[in-house]
Amino acid sequence: MLDDRYGNALTTHSTEARDAYVEGVDHILAATYGATQAFTRALDADPEFALAEAGLARALMYDNDMAGAKAAITRAEALKHNGTEREQRHVDIFAAMLSGQPVKARDAIKRHVTDTPRDALAAQACTNVFGLIGFSGCAGREGDLLAYTAWLSPHYGDDWWMTSMHALSLCETGQVQKSLDLMERSLELNNANANASHFKSHAQYEAGMKEEGLAYLKGWMPDYDRRGILHGHLSWHLALWALHHGDHDLMWQTVDAGIAPGSSESLPINVLTDTAALYYRAQLAGVDVAPERWATLSTYAAETFPKSGQNFADIHAALTFAMAGDGTELERIAQSTNGYAGDLVAPIARGWKAIAAQDWEAALAELTPIMSEHARLGGSRAQRDLLELSYANILMRMGQSEEAARMLKMRRPVLAELVH
Repeated sequence: MLDDRYGNALTTHSTEARDAYVEGVDHILAATYGATQAFTRALDADPEFALAEAGLARALMYDNDMAGAKAAITRAEALKHNGTEREQRHVDIFAAMLSGQPVKARDAIKRHVTDTPRDALAAQACTNVFGLIGFSGCAGREGDLLAYTAWLSPHYGDDWWMTSMHALSLCETGQVQKSLDLMERSLELNNANANASHFKSHAQYEAGMKEEGLAYLKGWMPDYDRRGILHGHLSWHLALWALHHGDHDLMWQTVDAGIAPGSSESLPINVLTDTAALYYRAQLAGVDVAPERWATLSTYAAETFPKSGQNFADIHAALTFAMAGDGTELERIAQSTNGYAGDLVAPIARGWKAIAAQDWEAALAELTPIMSEHARLGGSRAQRDLLELSYANILMRMGQSEEAARMLKMRRPVLAELVH
């Protein structure tokens, strides 16, 4: 048997298979392009390698090929009994994820890492704001994520991947300088780590480092393959910095080159949420967004998320339908309670509807009860600032600018200067 980069035994005697597997895992941990190809090479070298099939399933999930991912995990399940107990549990985790059992998968990972904390590919599924903890819908999930990475970190030492994961957890719980310090260390160890680049952008956002944030991404992104899973979302960060600087030409160039439907190779959830959030934040900043843009995005949202249940996507789809005037699709979401935070979706959908109708009192009534709980929807603080800014705008429209400023100073000081 051979070991992976983290010292875990692998049931394969092929050095070529092991090396390709390690490469595939690193691509996933760094959010770089090439994981599917690497795991495929591992299986070419050893068709009986169960963990390579599980890795391929994970990579295909990121490729948005769910049929291929399910086929790969089925093959992994058929092969897993040749492997160690760790490898069998590893396969079972991804089988639960791909069978639509996120709670089962999350609980299994937490048990799994107590015995094998350095099984990074399994541990990874619970990290990040888009992971199984991030999308748990639980109150306090940011603290849960911090506790998870804080427990794991000592087992990894000075590792570029875990350093960036823990840094994000620190950022999302307000420990911005510690986060920046760790992120710089991660990038020193592996500057190609797109997760670290992404999370550095979040920390810079939280610190109000506008000039530095824009300059950093302008310098880092040209070397990042546009097929990488974070290319579209990093483009969102770049476009947001451009908006903050009043560089609307750069903002629209970035939108049309790598964020909006048809221009991005990112997952549909990122295409929808990033585009909708940027369009509306641009409108709040006084930038005209052509109705055709909202109409195109509305069609995309209806096609890619025809059923409610992914609540972070749901609230952005509802915004899109409201701005595009698609009352039928908006009502579909407003009537739904599906998903991990489904109780928050309907009032937000009704709030977007009221905003589109410029019924500010109704919008205020709908959004006020959810403002203390919207962290349950998932995503980062920067992404949920869409709701914070929308709420402030409602107050301003009602002639309550002082209250809007006070609210932002209390809840999101980094945004307070945007209220005039």
